[in-house]
Amino acid sequence: MSRNYIQWFLKQHAERAEASSLTISRRMILTGGTAAGAGLVLGVGCRRRGKTPPDGKSGDKPGDPPPAKPGDPPVGDTPVAANDFVANAFVRISPDDTVTVISKHIEFGQGTYTGLATAVAEELDADWSKVRVESAPADATRYNNLAMGPFQGTGGSNAMANAFMQMREAGAKARAMLVAAAAKAWGVEAGEITVADSKVAHAGSGKAATFGELAQQAATMEVPEKATLKDPKDFKLIGKTAARVDVPAKTDGSAKFTIDTVRPQMVTALVARSPRFGGKVKGFDASAAKAVAGVVDVVQVPTGVAVLAKNFWAARKGREALKVDWDDSEAETRSSEQLFEEYRALLGQEGKSVRSDGDAANALAGAAKVLEADFEFPYLAHAPMEPLDCVVNLGADKCDVWMGSQMPTGDQMAAAQVSGLDAQKVAIHTLLAGGSFGRRATPNSDLTAEAVSIAKAIEGRTPVRLLWTREDDIRGGRYRPMMVHRLRGGLDKAGNIVAWQQRVVGQSIMKGTFLEPMVMPDGIDSTMVEGASTLPYEIPNLALDLHMTEVGVPVLWWRSVGHTHTAYTTEVFFDMLVRAAGRDPLEERLRLLAKTPRLHAVVKLVGEKSGWGSPLPEGKARGIAMHKSFDTFVAQVAEISLDARGMPKVERVVCAVDCGIAINPDNVRNQMEGGVGYGLAAALHNEITLKDGKVMQSNFHDYQPMRIHEMPQVEVHIVPSGEGPTGMGEPGVPPIAPAVANAYMQLTGKTIHRLPFRRGIEGGAA
Repeated sequence: MSRNYIQWFLKQHAERAEASSLTISRRMILTGGTAAGAGLVLGVGCRRRGKTPPDGKSGDKPGDPPPAKPGDPPVGDTPVAANDFVANAFVRISPDDTVTVISKHIEFGQGTYTGLATAVAEELDADWSKVRVESAPADATRYNNLAMGPFQGTGGSNAMANAFMQMREAGAKARAMLVAAAAKAWGVEAGEITVADSKVAHAGSGKAATFGELAQQAATMEVPEKATLKDPKDFKLIGKTAARVDVPAKTDGSAKFTIDTVRPQMVTALVARSPRFGGKVKGFDASAAKAVAGVVDVVQVPTGVAVLAKNFWAARKGREALKVDWDDSEAETRSSEQLFEEYRALLGQEGKSVRSDGDAANALAGAAKVLEADFEFPYLAHAPMEPLDCVVNLGADKCDVWMGSQMPTGDQMAAAQVSGLDAQKVAIHTLLAGGSFGRRATPNSDLTAEAVSIAKAIEGRTPVRLLWTREDDIRGGRYRPMMVHRLRGGLDKAGNIVAWQQRVVGQSIMKGTFLEPMVMPDGIDSTMVEGASTLPYEIPNLALDLHMTEVGVPVLWWRSVGHTHTAYTTEVFFDMLVRAAGRDPLEERLRLLAKTPRLHAVVKLVGEKSGWGSPLPEGKARGIAMHKSFDTFVAQVAEISLDARGMPKVERVVCAVDCGIAINPDNVRNQMEGGVGYGLAAALHNEITLKDGKVMQSNFHDYQPMRIHEMPQVEVHIVPSGEGPTGMGEPGVPPIAPAVANAYMQLTGKTIHRLPFRRGIEGGAA
């Protein structure tokens, strides 16, 4: 998702931040938050998000969470035991040696819990088998996103980059307090004590103790002013593969997702929503719905009509029996092809300038050869394995919300606004989520708002579990915008690229929302052109402009946001130019990336590992693409053949990635493999199409994820790096479609101009 959302919260809540003492000193002791006074909570030095190297050297000033106050939420979502050592807002140690890491970032399959726990355990010298992770409460004062202000959330592949140094410092300070406790108890110098595998020892005296045995004494120790961090050469966990902390519970079924949440007397709600975006309830007849066994109520809410029942099946049957008369006077009624026609018309008109280097128009006019290409991209659904769900218990003076919350601050505020309660009286219990890809991060937290509105409509009589079916989400969700690009490029007589013009037409995620004043001061939604606006190739004359369209279809950031279409257009068009010049696509990339060494390095590495230039059997070809997104550098080579229909059959994908220090290399590989699969599904199969304003797709039979037999062999090679960690949740997606398209171009001589590939190759209207 876009970082602009987080920036908006910084502005919106500046006054609340000031009142909450968010501008705070380097050293603040949190004096509350434990039971029976057995522990303490202390401030943790926090680094700003950015390229902080793993040696901890940074010019940024650390800032500590503010002191806890009576009534503050607990450290973590589990009550603190009397004998626990609550070292700080992120670390709790129990007498049985369990180290609990409190994660301010959600785990929805991307490995966040494992990465953050690794950073803590490394500096703490904890036994990895005894490390557990639980979610932090919604508290933007203690669990905020550092330089992004009073906001707690996960998006833009930011978890590791944002919290890496913060979590290392949390572990280091907890370790120092355990050492101080042992030194005092044993009457020895702290410098003589060693720590390893959750044990503290003094060789000279032969004394030793576990973390749990020292917990109570450690809680009385002075909080260290500074954390002494390890030299990277001494890392034992960071940079190594460790077992994921969330896998055992997911394997044995004990992991808790929202759908597993059960509250006493809870009812299940399904909402009937308009089949057209923007449609409103004109009237409804609930008599047949109420006659369904198990249905307990039917209420109108801002988004439609909610059917409440004792179980899901009764709610579904009740909704099927419900009769709703819809007012479509303000609804979107255009089809996909109508929208494409309108977009194509705009390609001939100059848009708002985004980037202008040199004089692209004159350079094109004087070029020896000019190429032009249009590219078209459909709406795309997120389609996470777990559709949206939320449980709400609304009381007179408190609101509890259980959900896979990607944006606890936003969900807390949405619940407060709908319920009329103060935000501090809304508790967000963040659970595991079965995927997101951006879907659980809507600007106005519409899932939470809808669930609380249902609870409010029944006056909080019972807890409410709101479920979206797969059909609800695919037919009535929020989508990656439909986009159209036109590119023109010029070559000189020697075959050098001397001009590049790009025009982008599509729907803005930000425009028309409450985010617009904050994130679009120049009238440009940067997420629409990211990747194109920072094209790294050394081309002397480059122009980029943008048209933002008005469509009633709700849109949202989709895994890697604008990079999903800009990477395709820039990398495929680059290959078109290079091949027209008779040059090698990999070698030309290396030549024009000489001033961007990290991109140059991944392109070089992927070439070596893929065997670029070596002969392939007849009927096979390779294609290459590279892209930088979320501060991570990726290059991919796809090796393909053609199936019986003439469609690309992807057999092998080789990836090279520079994500700074790879906290857990296995997780980096997992994310790259997952990104390849997700990107391939969209490239090969997926589209959301409209007919008279209605979405035609409904489930995985016609919005198809990758099947096992379609998944290629994926090889991932990680560039060793001393840079701070960057995002891995999204960067694997952008290069895969252009890499496959470039291989198809090599094999057939044809360019795929429309996605998904079956549209571009087989043709036909949507």
